[in-house]
Amino acid sequence: MEPLSLTGLLKKAAAEFPSRRALSVSGKFDLTYAQFQLLVDHAASLLIASGIEPGDVVALTFPNTVEFVIMFLAVIRCRATAAPLNPAYTAEEFEFYLADSESKLLFVPAEGIKPAQAAASKLNIPHVSATLRDENSKITLSSDPESNLDSVHQLVNDPNDVSLFLHTSGTTSRPKGVPLTQLNLATSVLNIKYVYKLSESDSTVIVLPLFHVHGLLAGLLSSLISGAAVTLPSAGRFSASTFWTDMIKYNATWYTAVPTIHQIILDRHESKPEPEYPKLRFIRSCSASLAPSILDRLEEAFGAPVLEAYAMTEASHLMASNPLPECGPHKAGSVGWPVGQEIAILNEQGEVQPPNTKGEVCIKGLNVTKGYKNNPEANKSAFLFGWFHTGDVGFFDSDGYLHLVGRIKELINRGGEKISPIEVDAVLLAHPDVAQAVAFGVPDEKYGEEINCAVIPREGVSLDEAEILQYCKKNLATFKIPKKVFITDSVPKTATGKVQRRIVAEHFLSQMSAAKVPKFGA
Repeated sequence: MEPLSLTGLLKKAAAEFPSRRALSVSGKFDLTYAQFQLLVDHAASLLIASGIEPGDVVALTFPNTVEFVIMFLAVIRCRATAAPLNPAYTAEEFEFYLADSESKLLFVPAEGIKPAQAAASKLNIPHVSATLRDENSKITLSSDPESNLDSVHQLVNDPNDVSLFLHTSGTTSRPKGVPLTQLNLATSVLNIKYVYKLSESDSTVIVLPLFHVHGLLAGLLSSLISGAAVTLPSAGRFSASTFWTDMIKYNATWYTAVPTIHQIILDRHESKPEPEYPKLRFIRSCSASLAPSILDRLEEAFGAPVLEAYAMTEASHLMASNPLPECGPHKAGSVGWPVGQEIAILNEQGEVQPPNTKGEVCIKGLNVTKGYKNNPEANKSAFLFGWFHTGDVGFFDSDGYLHLVGRIKELINRGGEKISPIEVDAVLLAHPDVAQAVAFGVPDEKYGEEINCAVIPREGVSLDEAEILQYCKKNLATFKIPKKVFITDSVPKTATGKVQRRIVAEHFLSQMSAAKVPKFGA
């Protein structure tokens, strides 16, 4: 039996479904599985001709384009390591990530990414552009190497090859480098395929950036190993105005997104509803907590079950998920059952906690990284008692569903009372005039910490602090009521929609003495 690898799963899907649609660029062209596999192999031969060897790290910074997908898989195919980077980084950020990953080569789109290229030049890293003109062409590189497919066919991918190098978001500390192997990635995409029953009958439109593990693993790669179809937006990024048009045109059966995107889709539906919506098997939400009120609105608006999931980079994305309706009930407020790995709630002594008892969420499985790169202190604290410690606080209920309370470092300790900011968020988001909300802890002389929150009203609605506080008094215990409410029009998030509570807190604390809270980006 051939060892399990992501490359092996992709080749198997191409052999089983050669004439089925694999990848589309909306309104431009479609690629079958057979065409797609040939494009990847050809691109891999160009990489080998460019001097890329097994173990080398190749950085890629693109929008969500077909060139990114092909070059990403080509890097993996030639046993090198792909390091996707956010095109919106500054030159300084690119310099850090390129240096930390020890990249040997940088790929950019034909139009270039100037900050990335400047950083690469400073580090003496060659940068090359990649272009695919149409479905009948092959990838061309600006460096113009010669192709030799025999060099690719002779390579055998090993399950232990490090294929993907990503960084954690760094919301509470310096970003940590996470190496993921062929085996890690293959295990994860099989877990995703299994829990959502993905097959050649499915189709999705990519919503999230592919430089992040959520969009890459859950949206793209899990589909491609299942014989399903994937569509990339023509603009290379999510657009609420074209999302449903693409979903209908390409017969989408599901999509996955973060709560921020779900809220944008809901707002678009309420202000400019589509004449019709596709019949979806399910809608998936992950990467941040989805408020129960948002889940209910999604299900009511689009007539599909919303399945909340739990994931992180170190686990090659998926860890737990609410099941499809035919497999069991989904519970609002939970992130479902463990999928393809062990999850335990441990106390500080490493003892497994019984149901309904809070502790740290810890995991082990073939999808989990073996350790952070060049970071012994992080490894020492994260890998204890034979488990990977996530830093999340949660509990299992009596039905085996996992519930998350918050991050250990984000829990608010008000006079000894541990308060989950996620719980406060959920109450605020249930207010009919609140579009987005985030609670956070701030220093307090009397209690050690107090709760503040930032609230974004719905478009065209006027809200004030007194109204929000009155609502909280009716729906929260007294010690959980925010002491201060900031009404604003946006809060800082990561590129994938995660709220950075620490940065939100720092921003509003710095403005406490101001007469008016300025707008972000103003």
